[in-house]
Amino acid sequence: MANDPRKVLRSTRLGCVVDTCILIDILENDPDFGRASALCLRDYVPGGLVICPVSMIELSPAFGGDLLRQKEFLSLCGVSYDLDFDSADVVRSHKPWNRYIQRKRLQKTPKRPVADLMIGAFATRFDGLITRNQKDFKPWFPELKLIVPSSETTSA
Repeated sequence: MANDPRKVLRSTRLGCVVDTCILIDILENDPDFGRASALCLRDYVPGGLVICPVSMIELSPAFGGDLLRQKEFLSLCGVSYDLDFDSADVVRSHKPWNRYIQRKRLQKTPKRPVADLMIGAFATRFDGLITRNQKDFKPWFPELKLIVPSSETTSA
């Protein structure tokens, strides 16, 4: 299908990936981060927002496994949720995961799940990653633009 927006999004590095923590901030109306996270998404929604398939899985418990409710929430937030994790994402995850394991074996890095590396690799094909957890991504994807919600930088 020539007008499939997912194909356009893949071919043009358009939009930002939203990390799971940002969506949980909004869903739970977190007193410290909920407002800043919501305002940040509002500011970036015109450029397009997506989540990694890994984040779809990570969000499941927040909705009691109710996929319909989860999709409704994401739609209300302006976040696309149906893009695939592709073979290029696997390639981009490969070396960072190896570096992580080597550092872990030397006890030079704290425990981090493979999910963060998969989300980071997925995000490298887009304009950036909206997250509060910069330390989970920066060591493995130094070229990845990280966008951190801040009440000082978002408009009221």
